[in-house]
Amino acid sequence: MAISLRQLRALVAAVETGSFGRAAARLHLSQPALTVQIRGLEEALGLTLFERSARGVRPTAAGLGTAQAFRRVLDALDEVVAGAREQAAGRSGTVHLAVLPSVAATLLPAALVRLRQAHPGIRVLVQDVVAGRVAERVKAGEAELGIGTLPGPDASLEAEPLFEDDLVAVLPPGHALAAAACLTPAILSAEPLVLTDPGSSVRALAERAFAEAGLVLRPAYEATYMSTAVALVRAGLGIGVLPAAALDLRLAPVLQTLPIAASAMRRGILLLRRRGGSLSPAAEALVEAVRHTLPGSGVAAS
Repeated sequence: MAISLRQLRALVAAVETGSFGRAAARLHLSQPALTVQIRGLEEALGLTLFERSARGVRPTAAGLGTAQAFRRVLDALDEVVAGAREQAAGRSGTVHLAVLPSVAATLLPAALVRLRQAHPGIRVLVQDVVAGRVAERVKAGEAELGIGTLPGPDASLEAEPLFEDDLVAVLPPGHALAAAACLTPAILSAEPLVLTDPGSSVRALAERAFAEAGLVLRPAYEATYMSTAVALVRAGLGIGVLPAAALDLRLAPVLQTLPIAASAMRRGILLLRRRGGSLSPAAEALVEAVRHTLPGSGVAAS
């Protein structure tokens, strides 16, 4: 015979209250119904859990020990159920997010502040990686959500546009081209350039823009992190091709930025998820927080 949760609760209540009548009242049952539950449990376990006499019932040693063990089981089960309900309500849970590094440094903190204010029990584990790896981690299930770019449509991913971002030329202090209104790939090709590494979406856009102009992009310096690229430009080693609103550029106001006259220098930043799958309530809450903190002018990504 299978053992039910009702039987476990009946035993625990009867031992804790010392009376079938009080246990039945606690569980909102009739006393005969509770008695049936106890007898069924005794039959399933092959144990006598209560001594019955004209003066009432008293738990046996086996009944006491079994009730204590079942109390621990019920407490653990109640904790699991409560946690599941918290997750279902979007009040708790863990979200794995793959995100472009400078989105993580600009848009994301404000979104996480908003999320914490609304749902302090939700944790977000941030994986700040270059563009190609954002999509890879979402497709592999290593991240539930991604914020990044795609080179083209991907049948395995759903992509929601978040904002657009332009790449700009970042000039060292006192550079000879500072008076120009804008620069072109042809002008830039004659200068030492500072670019992010080949795995980044910034590098892919720059290479495409140069190719469309019939040029080959040959950077003088490559950097993985935006802060390193900005430092190389500040040192006068070359002109950077970087996202317009990168946090590191905001922290280096001495550097002048100029637009680049090439359509390929604009890209869309996307919210990525696996196609056909449903998001956890915690991930839905994060998506809502991201949507509400999108800047009107765009936030950079690398």
